[in-house]
Amino acid sequence: GKWVSPKQPEETQQARMEFLRAGIYSPNAFIIYWGTRAFLTLALPLGFFFFRITIFKVFDPSRAISIGIILAAVGLYLPYFWLRMKISQRKNKIFEGLPDVLDLLVVCVEAGMGLDAAIFRVAEEIKLSNRAIADELRMYVLEIKAGKSRREALRSFATRTGLEEVQSLVTLLLQAEKFGISIGPALRVYSDSFRTKRFQKAEEVATKLPVKLIFPLILFILPAMFVVLVGPAAISLYRAFVHQ
Repeated sequence: GKWVSPKQPEETQQARMEFLRAGIYSPNAFIIYWGTRAFLTLALPLGFFFFRITIFKVFDPSRAISIGIILAAVGLYLPYFWLRMKISQRKNKIFEGLPDVLDLLVVCVEAGMGLDAAIFRVAEEIKLSNRAIADELRMYVLEIKAGKSRREALRSFATRTGLEEVQSLVTLLLQAEKFGISIGPALRVYSDSFRTKRFQKAEEVATKLPVKLIFPLILFILPAMFVVLVGPAAISLYRAFVHQ
């Protein structure tokens, strides 16, 4: 993986951030990822050539080369799409758990706890129901304990999640700290607006659902209905012509 991985600092930093967004914290993940891409790019076409020649005893250079190129492309991009899927799943998990986090933060802050202590308590309470967002909150607490300022730790939290809603929450907390606004009421207002936004997003998904169902309906359901409705009549006509 070391020989094929990007060497530019910007590309390396961006790639490591992608792993954090996928919930992969291993320091060797970057090297393993690129090593896997290189291995699959070579292994899939070579394995295909080996089995085609030794087991199936078939050698067609033009077709074999075309299939080998396709398999090499699959091996190159398969880990990439896997990583994209992991990031998307984790973002959805964090998005689903954000309302509960906001409610618990409101309760803790209004009970007199400081923001950092409240975040630590929420991370402990929510780790069983939503591990992804609990890990991010614990990472924030660890950065605070390591000496980072609250502003830097909050911005890192927003960058790691990659969610616009978390970025808005971080901006709210930073503005409240800057202007001396009480965090509890601000969190409660944001929680209400976030629930409204999530409801609107669910309505948008429900509105798009009929359009997405058209293609499965045409491809799978309508042909079966056509066979059920027209099939008996077609059989009767066939028998009538045969007997004539």
